[in-house]
Amino acid sequence: MIVKFNRSTLSISWTVVFTSLLATGAVGCKKKEGDKTGTGAGTGAGTGAGTTVGSGPGPTAAGGGGGGGAGKIALLLPESQTARYEAADRPFFEAKFKALCPGVEIVYSNANQQAADQQQQAEAAIAKGVKVMVLDPVDGDSAGVIVKNAKTKNISVVSYDRLIKGGATPDYYISFDNHRVGQLQAEALLKKLTATVKGKPKITMINGSPTDNNATLFKQGAHSVFDGKVDIVKEDAAANWKPEEAQQLMEQFIAAVKPKGFDGAYQANDGTAGGAIAAMKTAGIDPKTKPTAGQDAELAAIQRILTGEQYMTVYKAIQPEAEKAAELACALYKGEQPAAGMVTGKVNNGTADIPSVLLAPIAVTKDGGDGTSSVADTIVKDKFYGPETVAQICKDYADACKAAKLQ
Repeated sequence: MIVKFNRSTLSISWTVVFTSLLATGAVGCKKKEGDKTGTGAGTGAGTGAGTTVGSGPGPTAAGGGGGGGAGKIALLLPESQTARYEAADRPFFEAKFKALCPGVEIVYSNANQQAADQQQQAEAAIAKGVKVMVLDPVDGDSAGVIVKNAKTKNISVVSYDRLIKGGATPDYYISFDNHRVGQLQAEALLKKLTATVKGKPKITMINGSPTDNNATLFKQGAHSVFDGKVDIVKEDAAANWKPEEAQQLMEQFIAAVKPKGFDGAYQANDGTAGGAIAAMKTAGIDPKTKPTAGQDAELAAIQRILTGEQYMTVYKAIQPEAEKAAELACALYKGEQPAAGMVTGKVNNGTADIPSVLLAPIAVTKDGGDGTSSVADTIVKDKFYGPETVAQICKDYADACKAAKLQ
């Protein structure tokens, strides 16, 4: 579910090409209007700097422009370790934005968890004349420089999913209540362990990247529930949200406390939950005996939940988040105010109270109950993976799907 782009720039003589086309009669062949691929700044881990997605020719909106052609906005996402960004955030955003602001190009880049690359991608987008930047930062603090640079060019900035700090003031922030995400994870895990473990439960914790403000909020939310009610025998962070980092950490945890030294495992997201579960299996531990929490409702996690290998996840409906971001971006591009009622509050980023759109997360277990919702009532009902959601979930998991009444 990870999409990567890598494109070289060829230097050719257009005079020669045009002359050749005249000679062959090719001039006048009509090029299909639509998506255009462009180049940009440096990128990380094999991903090209970015692409420019067009929605066909159209009038330039108020505030748009740049080079006399269609106006532009930028969508800059942080990484591809988490499947959601390429599989959901980007396509949902682009589809909604094109519907609302036809004729406006979207300059897209994914930084692959490299803050320096994201800085270069932002500079490239600014050089291309974007009028709005939707930025999901790799590092919330260092991204403050990007916002400050954008502001010198009168570029509006939407802080998407993760809060931008660093002394900057983005125009808007859109995300989920991420402190609540951590609470939901901890509440579900605590209820499960309290019902099955005698005495005070012992858990391990693998938090998300310390440079991600959301990870800080998840951790704070989880600790607000766990502290005093469980013994946290080991705790660390996956520096780059990578499953293999979580697997290494869990292997170290198991070596230190032994298989019987913990009752359950908290992970900041489903990718790290998968890494932790892999470490349990390697150590000969049946993950069904160690309730494990994650978030993001990734396909592999839902399959693990149906088979009992993972206890819960947190469902964050990405489509409304991405589409609301697109609505904000289009309104800013046109010089308009957001639709009435869209902004639900303010979040302080250390510099200012940022007008914010905060969406509600949902705790999900196989069958629901104890403050959680079922897979059927959330992921399947919303067709989270598209029209073939059930088919995708149930491929190679027919028995588990029948048991969960998904088929």
